[in-house]
Order: sequence, then C-alpha cells, then structure tokens
Amino acid sequence: MLKAIYPGSFDPVTCGHLDIIRRAAKLVDFLVIGVLKNNAKTPLFSADERVNMLKDVTGHLENVQVKSFEGLSVDFAHREGACAIVRGLRAVTDFEYELQLAQTNRKLAPDIDTIFLTTNLQYSYLSSSTVKEIAFFGGDISGLVSPEVAQKVIEKIKEKQNEQNRTVDQ
Repeated sequence: MLKAIYPGSFDPVTCGHLDIIRRAAKLVDFLVIGVLKNNAKTPLFSADERVNMLKDVTGHLENVQVKSFEGLSVDFAHREGACAIVRGLRAVTDFEYELQLAQTNRKLAPDIDTIFLTTNLQYSYLSSSTVKEIAFFGGDISGLVSPEVAQKVIEKIKEKQNEQNRTVDQ
C-alpha cells in the first residue's frame, strides 16, 4: 500500500492546497494531511482549528486523514508508515526551496521519497498569507478558499481586530 503525507501549516487551507490534496489522493492509496504545529510562527488559527477545517473540506475523500504533528516531516512520515512526502509547487522559487528541503529529507531519511505536484495554474499565485492579507483589508476571498473556510477566516480576523481595538482603547 502506497501511503504518503502532505505536511503544511494550512493557515488557512486554500483552494490550491485542496487541488494538491485531491490530486495526491488519486495517486496514493492513503494520504495523511499533516498540520504542522510550528512554534516559530504565530498562526491565525490554532492547530486544532486547522485540523477541523481540513477535515470539513476533505471529509468526502475516503482515503484522506488529517492529523497535527510537531517536529520533522520525515519523523511524521515514519510514525504514519508513509514512504513519501507530497509537496506542491507554484513557481520556480518554490522549486528551489522545496528541492533543498527534499534533499535534506533524503539525507535524514533515505527511505522517504518526495513527490512534487505542480499547482493548477489558476492557483499559482495563491498562498495562505495572501488570503489572510486580502481578508484583513476587507477584500473578497471567495474563490481562494472554500466558502466554509472563508467564513471562518472572516470571523477570526474580526475577532483579532476587536482584540487589537480593545488593547488600543485601554
């Protein structure tokens, strides 16, 4: 059985991520989406919120499971019994970074391969950071994320802005 992981922050999960997930799920027998808990970043959503969003938008895919993890992707792959890591590529700049990461992972875990999937052209510009920035300034994020995720992003940003306003008022 070919099992792979697709690790990332998914803060929030975008249509580009979903494109990679759907396509990867067709290539492998089982795909585990790994939501990274990265202490070096301050995400908009908690790891649990990101896991739940991903479960909501991938629940129809029978061979996909969503879990959170900390640490190295290769260690997560080993724990999950996966032999491959799926990575999405949007542009040449992604490739340079992702190739270096894949080579490092290969050095750390020679039994784990990396599968690169190029993103659909309509999502080649899209990132979670872009979605958050557009939403923060009141822009339309429909078409960039699923409707369920869009609603959660808008609610979370309003919550954060209200917190900031209360802090400034004090």
